Amino acid sequence: MSSGVLVAAVAGSLALATTIGVAAPIARPTPPQGVQQSSVPQGDPVAGISCDAMEGMKIHIHQHLVLLDHGKPLLIPNNVGRPMMRQCLYWVHTHTPDGIIHIESPAMRTFTLGEFFTIWGQPLTRTQASSMKSDKGAPLKVWVNGKPYTGDPRKIQLTAHADVVIEAGPPYPKPPKFTNWGTL
Repeated sequence: MSSGVLVAAVAGSLALATTIGVAAPIARPTPPQGVQQSSVPQGDPVAGISCDAMEGMKIHIHQHLVLLDHGKPLLIPNNVGRPMMRQCLYWVHTHTPDGIIHIESPAMRTFTLGEFFTIWGQPLTRTQASSMKSDKGAPLKVWVNGKPYTGDPRKIQLTAHADVVIEAGPPYPKPPKFTNWGTL
């Protein structure tokens, strides 16, 4: 192969790669105001959860998370668990900004809400979830599958179709029940 043909082949490959990258960009989550991008994991394992090139197939389950800050919904962004610096996907992630958490893992194990928040790069304590805090340091109100939860929210297990609502208030509206599991 002549050097001119080789140069043309390399240039064509680079043009194709650039076109594909421009034609199908991946929207990355933007940290909420006041959250440093450096707190978001960039592909290193988190609590034994890898960031892999493909989704795992041993476990494929979904959960729903709602955050209510004094009665107003707080967005859980799309593509949590998809680092900006690497082309990989954590086993616990989001695809869309609808509160659906996806667990697609090559390993059989239990996952927790705390692991999701760590991958998201957000705090989760009894008094704070992401950027929302209850008034005067009061504990957050947490609901799991419609029932009050008083334990450490980081330890909530992400089981199939778990419906988690976290509220900072007041007010504390009745937690909405998620029923739109469709094909999830």
